[in-house]
Amino acid sequence: MKTIKSLLISAAVAGVVASMALPAVAADKVLLKTPIAFGTNLPALGTTIVWVADHLNKISDGNLRMKVYEPGKLVSPPEILDAVSSGKVNSGYAISGYWQGKIPAASLFSAVPFGPEAGEYMAWMYYGNGMSLYQEMYDSNGFNVKVLPCAILSPETSGWFSKPINSAEDLKGLNMRFYGLGASVMEKLGVSTVQIPGGEIFGALEKGAIDATEFSQPAIDTRLGLNKIVKYNYFPGWHQQATIFELLINKDTWNGMSPGQQAQVETTCMASMTNSVAEGEAMQFPVMADAKKNGVEIRYWSDEMLATFEEKWMEVASEKSAEDPFFKKVWDDLSTFRSGYDLWEANAFLPRSRAE
Repeated sequence: MKTIKSLLISAAVAGVVASMALPAVAADKVLLKTPIAFGTNLPALGTTIVWVADHLNKISDGNLRMKVYEPGKLVSPPEILDAVSSGKVNSGYAISGYWQGKIPAASLFSAVPFGPEAGEYMAWMYYGNGMSLYQEMYDSNGFNVKVLPCAILSPETSGWFSKPINSAEDLKGLNMRFYGLGASVMEKLGVSTVQIPGGEIFGALEKGAIDATEFSQPAIDTRLGLNKIVKYNYFPGWHQQATIFELLINKDTWNGMSPGQQAQVETTCMASMTNSVAEGEAMQFPVMADAKKNGVEIRYWSDEMLATFEEKWMEVASEKSAEDPFFKKVWDDLSTFRSGYDLWEANAFLPRSRAE
């Protein structure tokens, strides 16, 4: 009996040891086919998602890969949200302001006139109610997507003009490419706005289809050649002090991923927020230093003009809040967070000096 018992115990122990020696069952490999809204040739706008794809492959040892498709290769940028929701593609990289025609609050998660800078925006997103409201927006509108902020851009310029703009009167009658909520502000000042892709702006300026434009940061705008046609570049970017880019993943795909794979995507996107703002901050000043040499005049809006833009923005925010309950919900929450943050901001940071 003792021998049999010993044999049984030995067999049981051997079985446990053998099972411990077996490799854990690996999660199914996932390939995220990701159409993007901005070409990978554009620094900070397109290069960020390439960085994400490269790092996802590395940290997952190839179990979670992302294949990036240039704009229009699988679906056009304006169709990315619908394509991801329907499962036509299982992920996409864009900017939520593209959907403001169907979801009025969408732009509040991409760029807010006179809104938060990158640090404050991320504070609201990750430690305020931003993330839960962001997901609620898509869920309540019937979109089958998981949303993750996956890059953030520091301030943009607020426009390229062919003539000096010294007063609000000088804006009246202009045809201008303008993005997001800022376009509504410009329209209140008599500007006719259109939103055309970055690759079409140069041609539109050259042909006279538009008189002025905003697009992005100096390094990106110069890459597009805007400085070759319009020579007055205005700062600060009151309409986009920070711009968030989103990774959308079809929710069925997301739910089918292991907790580890989900964490890898979430963590990589958070890392990309750091990487993208650092990249954007690092590459602007060399381009601005060469502006005069290239015939570009850098101008800073007067206090009067900034006050005018802000006054019109508050009108826009009030009107949109009255028209859409969810816009109001998000706007009120962000405003409450910012009101509290003001105490920290006013006391913690050194005043900025500005080189003339």
